[in-house]
Amino acid sequence: MRHRVLVGTTKGAFILTSSDDRKSWSLTGPHCDLWPINHVVGDPKTGHLWAGGGGEWTGAGIWRSTDDGETWTLSQLSNGMMAEWAANDPGFAEMIGGVPPEAPFPNDLVSIWSLTCAHGTVYAGSKPAHFFKSTDGGATWDRVPGLTNHPTRESWNPGGAGLTLHTMLPHPTKPGHMTIAISAAGVFTTEDNGETWERSNRLDNAENPKHHDHEHTHEIGHCVHNMMRAPSDDGLIYQQNHHGVFRSNDGGQNWHDITEGLPSSFGFPIAVHPHDPQTIWTIPLNGDIQGRFPPDAKAAVWRSTDAGETWEAMREGLPQENCFFTVLRQAMAVDSSSNGGVYFGTNTGSIFATTDAGETWVEIAQHLPTVLSLETLETA
Repeated sequence: MRHRVLVGTTKGAFILTSSDDRKSWSLTGPHCDLWPINHVVGDPKTGHLWAGGGGEWTGAGIWRSTDDGETWTLSQLSNGMMAEWAANDPGFAEMIGGVPPEAPFPNDLVSIWSLTCAHGTVYAGSKPAHFFKSTDGGATWDRVPGLTNHPTRESWNPGGAGLTLHTMLPHPTKPGHMTIAISAAGVFTTEDNGETWERSNRLDNAENPKHHDHEHTHEIGHCVHNMMRAPSDDGLIYQQNHHGVFRSNDGGQNWHDITEGLPSSFGFPIAVHPHDPQTIWTIPLNGDIQGRFPPDAKAAVWRSTDAGETWEAMREGLPQENCFFTVLRQAMAVDSSSNGGVYFGTNTGSIFATTDAGETWVEIAQHLPTVLSLETLETA
């Protein structure tokens, strides 16, 4: 079994590979012409890779590789300032290899924030929040208008990074059924491949939690940071929110607050064990305006083995003094092993891993650019 960790950073995509059961790792990159890459995903059936990102300089785009990351092809979705400069400066155009062709979505598309593949289709979420799909492996993309034209769209507010569609959870057995998260518009579900969307942010225990400091005490709060579906229970979804950690037992229709026992209600990622839907991990930070680093500057991954009813801090191998890193919303992932392989990346360029469900941690990469996302890919 070959294990890979797919890394999105502010300076391209990187790939960590282990062929000795995760004892040692090799690194390749940066890939994707040093573009800011918000998310990298792979298809375990074909080994194909997709990397989405961009920004005001490059425009938005999705890179794809069909040869294990050796070569990459770009699907440019919008043009940025680089294309404008090239169109007006022949010398600059020559330096970058010509004037980029006009992209299909030239108006307000800034970058791609999330990717997933399911049931023969590749999906992408963007900044600002639009929903795209590709049925030809990522060569061409269509924007699905249902989310763009949602009747509540004018009331959506951007989060700190803008109005981003950062999480997509396809249903494992129902094609066209997906739950997504937008910061800061909340949770939405579609059952018709994105043509229509139902907003679902209802909190089922609003009278109990004492840490809510936002006005929507009957809801979870619309600034969702990350969501994960429990692979062995398709109705069970967990989320880390700006205002706490929540669990849904009904596919996101209702949410139960499970923050009690954590040192903070603020954090970004959450991860779920691939074989035990009751085991989850999250990384609390000290607060929104308190610095966004681990409480007391001591790193810990917090684990629950009872679906968030109780929590314990896992610290062995993690820095316990002067630790001021941040772990961003997509920068945590699990592999498919039964012994609990978990990975997280930091804004200081480190990647930590555990192969014993969080009991001990080791640093498997360091000195990378800011880590924006992690995903795993395992092939024979």
